[in-house]
Amino acid sequence: MANKKKSRFEARFERWGRGLFKFNPHLSDKVGLQARNFGRTTDLFLATWMGKIGLGIIVFFLAVVVYADLFVPYDRYASTDYTFEESSWEHPFGTDQRGRDILTRTLHGTKASLTVGLAAMAISMGIGTGVGLLSGYWGGWKDEVIMRVNDVFLSIPWLVLMLVISSVLDARSLVTVIIVIGVTGWSTTARIVRSQVLSIKTRQFIERARAIGSGDMHIIKKHIFPNVVPLIFANAILTIAISILSESTLSFLKMGPQDVETWGRLLDEAYTWSAATTGPYAYIIMPGLCIVTVVLGFTFIGYAMDEVLNPKLRKR
Repeated sequence: MANKKKSRFEARFERWGRGLFKFNPHLSDKVGLQARNFGRTTDLFLATWMGKIGLGIIVFFLAVVVYADLFVPYDRYASTDYTFEESSWEHPFGTDQRGRDILTRTLHGTKASLTVGLAAMAISMGIGTGVGLLSGYWGGWKDEVIMRVNDVFLSIPWLVLMLVISSVLDARSLVTVIIVIGVTGWSTTARIVRSQVLSIKTRQFIERARAIGSGDMHIIKKHIFPNVVPLIFANAILTIAISILSESTLSFLKMGPQDVETWGRLLDEAYTWSAATTGPYAYIIMPGLCIVTVVLGFTFIGYAMDEVLNPKLRKR
């Protein structure tokens, strides 16, 4: 039977991977195989329309983070007169109550909002993955105790839980808000990972690993964790979107970070100064549109990755 022709990214990544470690043939073959699998996943991802649109949206906002100063000529803290100004040649989207350019503040808010999303996702995934792996693998009374604690977090509305913790910690800095969002968003991930671990640990290759004397941590690290990584990765993308929405909600309720510009903070100020009724309307439209677009981009990527990593959802 003839070998299946390799796709563009599949062949390219395999060639790059082998070239990096050509001095070690064994390592070169191993890295080349991993790179080939990554290239195949990239091809499948870009074959979906949601993957293309979502990736394009996120790349655009990452470019805004890097080149924000090139897009606007104003300092985000610079103010003129303390009054609103509608759209003009100098200020395409007007100015806020302190005379600061709205476009400049919105673009600079991109960095803080994306930072919240990525950092809170890392905390949430770390806690949820660890809890899910251990709970699912241990089983028995340990699993019951961990899952009952997890159920407590799931039963409390996330907004109420975030507000309570924010009030206790007096969250007014970016770091504190990231921690609050991260420690309140791990329960769903833990439940998903646990269900996958319960299925994997009963398979024959796990029984073989136990039979040859492999320890529990070795089995979790080498055999179980690699098999749940695709599920974790797809869930992590969606968690970024949820984290950005969470920060916006906290900021709108005056519980968000006050030391940086965020889209949620801009929405809160726009609402406080009645921009939705008296203008400038871009004061509330710009950050709101950015939030919706970024969340939509990460959601598209998450669904695309789920379709790629889950063969049952993949179109044949």
